[in-house]
Amino acid sequence: MSVRVLIVDDQALFREALATLLEVQPEIDVVGEAADGEQAVGLCAELRPDVALMDLRMPVLDGIAATARLRAEQPGVRVLALTTFDDDVDVFAALRAGAVGYLLKDVSSTRLVEALVAAQRGESVLQPSVAAKLVAKVAQMPAETPRPLATPLSDRELEVLRLLSDGHSNREIAKALFLAEGTVKNLVTSVLSKLQVRDRTQAALRAKELGLF
Repeated sequence: MSVRVLIVDDQALFREALATLLEVQPEIDVVGEAADGEQAVGLCAELRPDVALMDLRMPVLDGIAATARLRAEQPGVRVLALTTFDDDVDVFAALRAGAVGYLLKDVSSTRLVEALVAAQRGESVLQPSVAAKLVAKVAQMPAETPRPLATPLSDRELEVLRLLSDGHSNREIAKALFLAEGTVKNLVTSVLSKLQVRDRTQAALRAKELGLF
């Protein structure tokens, strides 16, 4: 079943180019385009996409405000931020508003498709530079006594955790560790379960909290 995607960007040429790129991907079904956040909220109510691919800096209603409205009004729509900027203010504002991922516009088409598929499943997808910002942010927080793991991670699970914390996709982890992608998916599921977290972002933060690497 393909991922239904709404493209949200104020630059018409970029929207059209991105739609052309994504429409040839068998995993993706581009159901519409919006030029600002207000249009995006309306079209999400009408078209019910799985994922809104959201620019952040737009007129009328910016991407962060639109993300917050979608989270409140249409929680079934996942928001994946796709922007030119990765400064701390935008990154943390988008994630706090409810975006499940944050990518930059120089991302490869392969990585973008993987991210859209993952976002449909509710998984967090982060640009490596953004993942590093999150880990650095946690390092600045006051230290708390972390709750220990009920079941320790295996050496292989720790390797997977290190790579996903750096923002790598399952395919990239599989290539780095010479594993099948299905095996990596199972390992990621096991890691999240042992860490008692819901997604990859929380896994990276929990790993930092526990001092696992």
